[in-house]
Amino acid sequence: MGPPGASTSTPSDRPLPLEGIRVLDLGRIYQGPWCGLLLALAGAEVIKIEEPAGEPARRGGTAGTTVPLALLNSNKAAITLNLKAARGRELLVELAKTADVVIENFAPGTMDELGVGPDVLLAANPRLVYGAATGYGIDGPDRDQLAMDITIQAHAGVMSVTGFPDQPPVKAGVAFIDFLGGTHLYAGVMTALFERERTGRGRVVDVAMIDTVYPTLASNLSGFYRDGIAPPTGNGHGGGALSPYNVYPTTDGYVALIVVTEGHWRALCHAMDAPELADDERFSSNGRRYRNLEELDRLVGRWTSGLGRAEVLERLRRSKVPVAAVRGVAEMVEDAHLHQRGAIQRIDHPHLGEVVVPNSPLRFRGSPLAAITPSPGLGEHNAAVYGGLLGLSDAEIARLTQDGVI
Repeated sequence: MGPPGASTSTPSDRPLPLEGIRVLDLGRIYQGPWCGLLLALAGAEVIKIEEPAGEPARRGGTAGTTVPLALLNSNKAAITLNLKAARGRELLVELAKTADVVIENFAPGTMDELGVGPDVLLAANPRLVYGAATGYGIDGPDRDQLAMDITIQAHAGVMSVTGFPDQPPVKAGVAFIDFLGGTHLYAGVMTALFERERTGRGRVVDVAMIDTVYPTLASNLSGFYRDGIAPPTGNGHGGGALSPYNVYPTTDGYVALIVVTEGHWRALCHAMDAPELADDERFSSNGRRYRNLEELDRLVGRWTSGLGRAEVLERLRRSKVPVAAVRGVAEMVEDAHLHQRGAIQRIDHPHLGEVVVPNSPLRFRGSPLAAITPSPGLGEHNAAVYGGLLGLSDAEIARLTQDGVI
């Protein structure tokens, strides 16, 4: 059984790099499914395994489908399996014997408690790569703390540096930690697959969400080691190391701009028709600009607020100053650049209608992007997998359904 829509390759095209790799994806919500999607869009056959009631991301949606589920589960087959049933555990072991990779993001020890942990599955298939993503890891004093994106943001210091100094802590507006975890899980799985090609042996890969966050505090840590504190800086640079670095108003929206080099600063002054500012003693170095940041932001904001967003962008881009409009989600959904590149694609989903979903951020030159197949319904491929892959008869599949195993 091949992955639905795994590749648009023709005989003269180079195949996607993971064609021939089979993945059992027990991931839930964002972290695990994102890893599974990256594997699927790299050409792997990915079989999404859910409890018979469906994974949490299905709940409350139309016909068992929500927008997040549709975004993260394209190009996968879907089966149901009750791992609390003895026969369900047996079937997982049988499936693992045919697979190259298993991924899951349950709480630490969950699979072991069910009797189908990595030791059991690797004993059945020593070439298996078992990727496990958790919140706080499989050891350490916080191992068993419940972990969700917002709780990790709070625990990891992200919320303490987000927002403005005179306001309460604020979370990031997107679930970036879930996706950091899923991306690192993909990296770990691929590293272990590379090792397996040399040694013939699989292994367990562990990724903890909390471990992925510390490097993202790099700018804030620069301020911490300099000043002993890392306060929230609003839209300014997290470490106070670059100025100007802020969001400024226009007549019809906002723009974000950053000055990294002295060349950028002089270019900004030229674009503002204020070349004299470039040599103003208050602003003649980054350190001096930072010490006079309030006045600097007032001057830049006075200039931008007299122009439309498009004109500010045009002037600063022409002057090679790093700048972007502060755009809404609606603009992102219709982004012409991303649609032309195929990074996001409009599909007709059988349950949601027209929806824009992501393709892989990973590009493999010589191979076309995978053609997107909409996320499957709950248990949509039970017959194809249990019958076609494991060779169970229609009567056996019917009995498994009746017994609540699938």
